[in-house]
Amino acid sequence: MSIASYILGIVVASGTLLAVVDMLRRGRLRERHAVWWLVGAALGLIVGIFPALLEAVAHLFGIDVPTNLVFFVSIAVLFLVSIQHSTELTRAEERNRRLAETVAIMDMRLTALERRDRSGAPRSPSDDPEA
Repeated sequence: MSIASYILGIVVASGTLLAVVDMLRRGRLRERHAVWWLVGAALGLIVGIFPALLEAVAHLFGIDVPTNLVFFVSIAVLFLVSIQHSTELTRAEERNRRLAETVAIMDMRLTALERRDRSGAPRSPSDDPEA
């Protein structure tokens, strides 16, 4: 790879690191969502600064073209981000369903209490929330 591509890699990885840290600082990104982006950007920065390390690791794993290792690691990081977001979405959907059920039950109880109050039925002391 040429020197220009390594410089581009350093610039992109540094920009990604700065963007993620800035989003964390501003509260636009939570820590648990930033982990894989920080890992990916740090790996990119390390490879950009020490290109021989990429070639050595690629050779260690038996990969002939070091760029293929970069693509593989990139896909792996994006896969892990996707799994993390899927689990968080599943958890949020479950909490949303439970919340909707709770609100529906509370709405039913409130409607029943309002109907009973309008009908003039006597209230027992246990019905008084201030007691």
